[in-house]
Amino acid sequence: MSVTIDYYLAPASPWTYLGHRRFSRILNDRGAQVRLVPVDLGGKIFPATGGLPVGQRSAQRQAYRLLELKRFSQHLKIPLNIKPKFFPVDADLAAKLIIAIQAKEGPNVAMQLLETILTSVWAEEQNIADPQQLGTLLLKLGVHDNIKELTCHEWVQEEYDQNTNEAIELGVFGSPSYVLRGEIFWGQDRLDFLDMSLADGILNKIDKGTI
Repeated sequence: MSVTIDYYLAPASPWTYLGHRRFSRILNDRGAQVRLVPVDLGGKIFPATGGLPVGQRSAQRQAYRLLELKRFSQHLKIPLNIKPKFFPVDADLAAKLIIAIQAKEGPNVAMQLLETILTSVWAEEQNIADPQQLGTLLLKLGVHDNIKELTCHEWVQEEYDQNTNEAIELGVFGSPSYVLRGEIFWGQDRLDFLDMSLADGILNKIDKGTI
């Protein structure tokens, strides 16, 4: 039986964008499953865990964040506008759309949708708070559903709230956070450690004769 990684994320996070494709490759290479867990990072998790939205951080921290984004973008060879036109952006609708699509189409399609949303913000400078833009992204995936109908259900909002509370209780305080067997790996620069942990788990199963 394959292991499942809980993928706590904010769909406007540049760090989630920088790590998303590598994380997808790790899932594929290790035969792992994923559960996408969109959360309200700026509105609820930051206040509960001592974090601050970008615009409220000190000038020094804001400047260093831009430097790191540029470094990682160049290092990973991933196109990224460090000051995109639509950021900060209200990502609640995008988060709820991911929740609805995961329930309707499964995690693989939800992972594809998340990639298009992240790329839309950080490479294409599009507004993911615009339902029409999100509808265009769905069409790119061959999904012809109505955004409003997908996201207006009470259970979608309830799951979004539950995800956020679950993250706080677990100790998640930033995006992306990958949780494997209760252990948190925070940030796209911790993906190597996640991969090693997955590999160790596979080796342990081989040693015990369970694979």
